[in-house]
Amino acid sequence: MTTAILKQPTQPIAARKPNRSFVHGLITNKKALVGMIVMLVFIALALLAPVLFPGDPSRITAMASLEPSPEHWLGTTAKGQDVLALTVHGSRSSLFVGLTVGFASTFIGILVGLASAYFGKFIDEALSLVTNVFLLLPGLPLLVILAAFLPPGLGTVILVLVVTGWAGSARVLRSQALSIRSKDFVAAAVVSGERAGRIMFREILPNMASIVMGTLLACVIYGIGAQAGLEFLGLGDVSTVSWGNNLFWAGNEGALLTGSWWVFVPSGVCIALVAFALALINYAVDEVTNPRLRKIKTPKTIERSAAK
Repeated sequence: MTTAILKQPTQPIAARKPNRSFVHGLITNKKALVGMIVMLVFIALALLAPVLFPGDPSRITAMASLEPSPEHWLGTTAKGQDVLALTVHGSRSSLFVGLTVGFASTFIGILVGLASAYFGKFIDEALSLVTNVFLLLPGLPLLVILAAFLPPGLGTVILVLVVTGWAGSARVLRSQALSIRSKDFVAAAVVSGERAGRIMFREILPNMASIVMGTLLACVIYGIGAQAGLEFLGLGDVSTVSWGNNLFWAGNEGALLTGSWWVFVPSGVCIALVAFALALINYAVDEVTNPRLRKIKTPKTIERSAAK
């Protein structure tokens, strides 16, 4: 009589790898699909801007304050610049800043959140103290002060937005990491002698995929909106072409007073569309990961779908 000895895994397989149904559910979600299509359109426009409108987009191409026409689809500014060229080229700077700020803020938030949750004790207290200080600082005044005293440029804008935007993501990710830190598979990894870095990034982080993605999207929205706000106040590099600077020059040139709506509406609509698309993807992430937000089919809807 022989007995088969089965080696039991030290932790559940599902705990090691993120749920694959998350990716499938996100791809098949209508809200996420709409949001991703809108974002892909803007990313394609940003990449193809030098091809669609070669040369300097700020150059004077026609008479001043022309209304939209077949020659200039979105009209011209008070200086005679093509508004469509400025809008398309402005997507490059705005999306670059938004994505950079989003990834940088989320990366710092992941490092701080994981370190606080895993090590605990005085490390958690020290990191939590720093995080709370940044959370308690008034965001808008701090943004204005830092942007006003630092030299203008995209690097300054990104630095200012990352400094003022990482704390919120760190607090959210720390809370999620604390709940996973107490799981059995993490304790088993600690007992088996795995390194702290491997446990944090191979055991805890993959199980935070949904909250990390939601935090990333929120930080990207914050980066795009905050950059536009700073540049509209004249605290950015006014020599660059971006959606925020387009609004700044529209205000300075009196587009609102003269009724030249075509000068400032396109950049504002682009900011709103990108924020809307990212919000749709963010809501879809919550919908996929939270069963309470999913639509439950009632008997009537089942009968209707069967009849079709």
